[in-house]
Amino acid sequence: MAFNLVYKRFGERSVLIEWPSVINEKTLFDVLAFKDKILKSNIEFIVNINHAYNSLLITYENLKIDFESQLSSLQKIYNHKNNYEQPKFTQWHIPVCYDAVFGVDLEILSKAKNISKETIIEQHSQAIYTVYFIGFLPGFLYLGGLDDTLHFPRKETPRLKIEKGAVAIGGHQTGVYPCESPGGWNIIGNTPIPFFDVKKDNPCFATSGDRIKFYPISLKKHHEIKTLVDAGVYQLESEVVHG
Repeated sequence: MAFNLVYKRFGERSVLIEWPSVINEKTLFDVLAFKDKILKSNIEFIVNINHAYNSLLITYENLKIDFESQLSSLQKIYNHKNNYEQPKFTQWHIPVCYDAVFGVDLEILSKAKNISKETIIEQHSQAIYTVYFIGFLPGFLYLGGLDDTLHFPRKETPRLKIEKGAVAIGGHQTGVYPCESPGGWNIIGNTPIPFFDVKKDNPCFATSGDRIKFYPISLKKHHEIKTLVDAGVYQLESEVVHG
């Protein structure tokens, strides 16, 4: 599927490429495939490529790039979409404890939505979420795929401290706080899995396009897994999936 892309000069050293303002997997995979093709094309003077939900920002080394020339090169790359290989991603299985000790906002969501806490947990853990991009905090995954019935606005007054591993809902998204921080999302559980570890070669195990599948665990199991994680011997479950 080809999209009508908009190419814009963005300051003196960058080009911004925009897709239609719709957040979905087709757009995401097109963004990621185009980004991958650009990287493999070894275009001279490119120093960085960042992506968001529906855009790419390409930054060049040269202070005064030839915009028209770069535009032509980029369009040629995109027009060869049929040569894109089907992308492979990883689906990660993340244990979550939804116990009241951690899920401090479950009761609020339950009353506001007029559904049981058990239903919230079931719906949240049954979905398969897509990683759109990483930001806000190192290792904070912006996940798409939250069931419509669980959409819930962020808090008007953010908490000053949210625990590392907190699993939360904010608007139409769900996510995991990779470290202790302030935040306004609604906390429904906690995972003992670290989402960012500076001691590892790859500090964040997931990347854009990957999938996240949560599964419920007990408070006791949470403690057991955390002990294994702290000892450096826990193996995170995963499998390869196609985009």
